[in-house]
Amino acid sequence: MGARDFQRLAAFIHDYSGIKVPPSKSTMIEGRLRKRVRALGMRSLDEYCKYLFNGQGLAAEEVHLIDVVTTNKTEFFREPEHFRILTESVLPQIAAERRISVRAPVKVWSAAASTGAEAYTIAMVLAEQQRRTPELSGVVYATDICTEVLGTAQGGIFPQEMVAPVPAEMRTRYVMRAKDRSSRLVRMVPELRAMVQFGRLNLMDASYAMERDLDIVFCRNVLIYFDKPTQLAVLRRLCDHLRPGGWLFLGHSETLSGFDLPVRPAGTAVYRRS
Repeated sequence: MGARDFQRLAAFIHDYSGIKVPPSKSTMIEGRLRKRVRALGMRSLDEYCKYLFNGQGLAAEEVHLIDVVTTNKTEFFREPEHFRILTESVLPQIAAERRISVRAPVKVWSAAASTGAEAYTIAMVLAEQQRRTPELSGVVYATDICTEVLGTAQGGIFPQEMVAPVPAEMRTRYVMRAKDRSSRLVRMVPELRAMVQFGRLNLMDASYAMERDLDIVFCRNVLIYFDKPTQLAVLRRLCDHLRPGGWLFLGHSETLSGFDLPVRPAGTAVYRRS
């Protein structure tokens, strides 16, 4: 791929998704784009770039292009300290509030859900809280920019080794083994899948089609791909969807230092809406 085509691709990816693509990632991007070259029956990346930028291909191709270039790393109970805080502090506080006020469901947004491990982890923790507080219900809204991973997430099927971090009691309750014991796949139980609503959402959009009274937002290990102005714009929009007193969870390597936002620290990479 020529330097000019790479620059044009990098500019489009940044403008569309907020993701920075420096020249050092050119080889990785080329490797991923070859999937689309083959899928479209084209002969080369040069032909693909001409289709994008010299014809009318970009509008038709943008979702597929973003699907292949986005990084989708996810794990069950990733950064487990957050789920300890959720279990021991956040949900008990919400449960106490709900006992003396309207019994609305706990609303949680997993804002970069990938294949769904984070969203299903949150759903497990909510389900465990409901076992202790039966009157408390919960819903998890799980979004991602990548349509391919959302399709996987909705099925709730994962390699068996991927659920190893899930505590044994939770695996027993919420993870189903295949009838064929030689299969290395597992699936989330129907009750858990029913708690999670998946949909496509681009964090670069000027506004989000989400409720504005969310109790908890998880947006972890996404901001690291954005430049500072994009980080601030996204964080402001996320805060707009948190109710007063709601919680924001970021990745452990992410910080709000230098940003003027209506939140205060409440734990390691955890913040509470003013």
